[in-house]
Amino acid sequence: MAMAAVAASPAGAAAAEDREPQHETVPGLESQRLQIENVENGRGRPLREGESWFLVGQHWYKYWEVYVQGGDQDSSPFPGCINNAELFEDQVNWHLKKGLVEGEDYVLLPAAAWHYLVDWYGLEHGQPAIERKVVELSGIQTVEVYPVELLLVQHSDMDTTHTAQFSHTDSIDLVVRTAREQFLVSPQEETRLWVKNAEGSFERLCNTRVTVLDAALKTGQVVVMETRNKDGTWPSAPHAMSSTSEEDADFQGQPGICGLTNLGNTCFMNSALQCLSNVPQLTEYFLKNRYLEELNFCNPLGMKGEIAEAYADLVKQAWSGHHRSIVPHVFKTKVGHFASQFLGYQQHDSQELLSFLLDGLHEDLNRVKKKEYVELCDAAGRPDQEVAQEAWQNHKRRNDSVIVDTFHGLFKSTLVCPDCGNVSVTFDPFCYLSVPLPVSHKRVMEVFFVSMDPRRKPEQHRLVVPKKGKISDLCVALAKHTGISPERMMVADVFSHRFYKIYQLEESLSSILDRDDIFIYEVSGRAAIGENSREDVVLPIYLRERTPARDYNNSYYGLMLFGHPLLVSVPRDRLSWDALYHILLYRLSRYVTRPSSDDEDDGDEKDLEDKDAIPKPGQMAGGSSQDPGQEQAGPSSGVASGSRAPVDNSPGPSHWPQRARRKHLFTLQTVNSNGTSDRSTFNEDTHGVSFSSQPYIAIDWEPEMKKRYYDEVEAEGYVKHDCVSYVLKKAPVRLQECIELFTTVETLEKENPWYCPTCKQHQLATKKLDLWMLPETLIIHLKRFSYTKFSREKLDTLVEFPIRDLDFSEFVIKPQNESAPELYKYDLIAVSNHYGGLRDGHYTTFACNKDSGQWHYFDDNSVSPVTENQIESKAAYVLFYQRQDVARRLQPQPGLSEPSASPACGTPPSSESMDVN
Repeated sequence: MAMAAVAASPAGAAAAEDREPQHETVPGLESQRLQIENVENGRGRPLREGESWFLVGQHWYKYWEVYVQGGDQDSSPFPGCINNAELFEDQVNWHLKKGLVEGEDYVLLPAAAWHYLVDWYGLEHGQPAIERKVVELSGIQTVEVYPVELLLVQHSDMDTTHTAQFSHTDSIDLVVRTAREQFLVSPQEETRLWVKNAEGSFERLCNTRVTVLDAALKTGQVVVMETRNKDGTWPSAPHAMSSTSEEDADFQGQPGICGLTNLGNTCFMNSALQCLSNVPQLTEYFLKNRYLEELNFCNPLGMKGEIAEAYADLVKQAWSGHHRSIVPHVFKTKVGHFASQFLGYQQHDSQELLSFLLDGLHEDLNRVKKKEYVELCDAAGRPDQEVAQEAWQNHKRRNDSVIVDTFHGLFKSTLVCPDCGNVSVTFDPFCYLSVPLPVSHKRVMEVFFVSMDPRRKPEQHRLVVPKKGKISDLCVALAKHTGISPERMMVADVFSHRFYKIYQLEESLSSILDRDDIFIYEVSGRAAIGENSREDVVLPIYLRERTPARDYNNSYYGLMLFGHPLLVSVPRDRLSWDALYHILLYRLSRYVTRPSSDDEDDGDEKDLEDKDAIPKPGQMAGGSSQDPGQEQAGPSSGVASGSRAPVDNSPGPSHWPQRARRKHLFTLQTVNSNGTSDRSTFNEDTHGVSFSSQPYIAIDWEPEMKKRYYDEVEAEGYVKHDCVSYVLKKAPVRLQECIELFTTVETLEKENPWYCPTCKQHQLATKKLDLWMLPETLIIHLKRFSYTKFSREKLDTLVEFPIRDLDFSEFVIKPQNESAPELYKYDLIAVSNHYGGLRDGHYTTFACNKDSGQWHYFDDNSVSPVTENQIESKAAYVLFYQRQDVARRLQPQPGLSEPSASPACGTPPSSESMDVN
């Protein structure tokens, strides 16, 4: 509803002064009075919203009333032309005086009455008609005598202002149109408005559908109009928005071939944006400004149009052809504001960002302004066609946007109760397909095997075990390579020179991650068999070195762990420090040199610790005699078997021939599982102090002794078993296999049961998803990341997907139109790639340019052309397919429909510019 345009409209004045009184047609005085004051078209008629009423000065109107009430045109004083001079502040801009009061300063006349008076008496030369609109303010119809006067300026010329009047009920869109007309902006150019508030800052007038009253605009406020630059940026935007340097200011490239700067772990966002930017119909929707008419600022589920506007800015910049790369900082900030999970600069999933962005764009552009309640109905035996059509119509009643038009399809979901056989059929919309990959039930694990034979270096093995197996399965697999019985193995996770965990045989392999360093130690037999057998205890052994040149007041905190820990079998009934010292010296003999006769001391060495018996494990746990969990006793053949060490009938370690005065290379100390000493723990008189399971022993080295007798290079040495070269080959799978797996019948998990309306209870029903209707652009998410309670893994299976002619006719169960096979065939237009593992990785994009048909590789701000044979890789994560009928509609050129004229026809980049594989 437009108010008067500019206050002193010359056109209005000219029109008024042309209307001189027509005396030959002037009715009688009584007739005049009745026409002006009647209740139909005169002053007495009620106000109607939107009508025009006119102000007439009270002084002139009183003269007219006296004139017509006199009844005699000749004897009564003639009022002359209508003169409203007393209502204006000046006769240049013709601004109304402030504080005018109806009935004292002016009267109001409807348009018909006003035009009668002008026809009969004319209007004073040069004066404009004072036209005002009837508006509804606070539920009351009133004539808006004082409209809002705004000062319109251009961003490029802030000194030149133009005053324009608007009704409180006028829309901001009228302000936009008025400003565009005033500043001669062409229809192709995009503009937006800012209003200057009392504090001097500027605020965007985003929603052009609201009224001047709703926008709280006041008379005298400055409204700035800015026009988008040719490169897609706004003049008011920070210069950091684009990475165009001065020498690139005149850069002109292929639209859409534009990189995105990595702001810090934002490659996931860049990849999703590049994929979406290369969906032709969506990009055209933004480039042609069709989104401006559909921005939904009032949707409580939306983001006030901010996500759509931020994405539109990115698209316009990327497709302007004026940037090699742009900085998506504003978009990143908007995303973090509305989705806190994307705040900061942590790595995220490109598919999760894509899901958020599609939902955000949909709600920001939803054509449904007020969502009605829709009750979901079950099929209840009705035909699928009828139920599907009802479900889609219900969906569109609440969700209608360019995102729905482009990406939404329809599932058929069938649930069957296992008890009563009740079948529930529903049709549900979807935005993308998350398809599973065929998962192998085998797992490859790398371990290090440590033999009891000290001469053998640790061996690296690559073992194939059941994915849901136990620790015992790992030992069985290793036994096939080593010939050592699984009963003589102990499995441990080594971290930072200590045992992070020693596993029991029945524990699940899922608790071991691929990055864990797993050592499997050979120990003596664990079952006590035979009359002459003796039980052994397995002792965890750590290596420590005293920190040099520091005084720790006889404490043990100046000791640093180093090297690989050991699990050593020691006869339980012959434990002594001296025996343990020699057993350990034997186990370390590959990389620890025994002292020669020249190294013997002069007889002053103290041998006290050699004679003390080592405390029994049970005693060291505060006197408890219970059998520790980690140690497993069994028959022993000394330290090792065969010829490696003394056998059963050999004297025990404590009775081996010793040279009593030989210098000890290291000392032994009981420690806790962290490798630190705590003497109070080992006080036999202290009860109630628990020790984890058994004593841990530390071999403490003086720096000089370690340097002289300990060979670090040899200690770190290991050999690779032949099995390490074995690679569990993962056969590539076809994309169609993943889709088949997606539509396979499955049983619901216990955490997600279905409530059966017949049984009146939750059931683990069988569920089957079928494809009923596919969208114009189909997004296929390959579920490469697997998360369970105990494990997380990424599947690097190669999925073979077609570049063109992906046929869904065998998967769509809706009765098909055989005359239009292109409705079920899709061509690839973009791929989001993920390289690396779970903890770290990198996202990139392959995309086909909608204008040139050339494929490009987008790696953050780097863009390079590629050929089709480079697109398929193990990194493919999210696939974008476009239906062939849509492609032909958007690009009707006949050559594009032929396979020989495929859009992917570029030259491969150099190896320096891209390493796809």
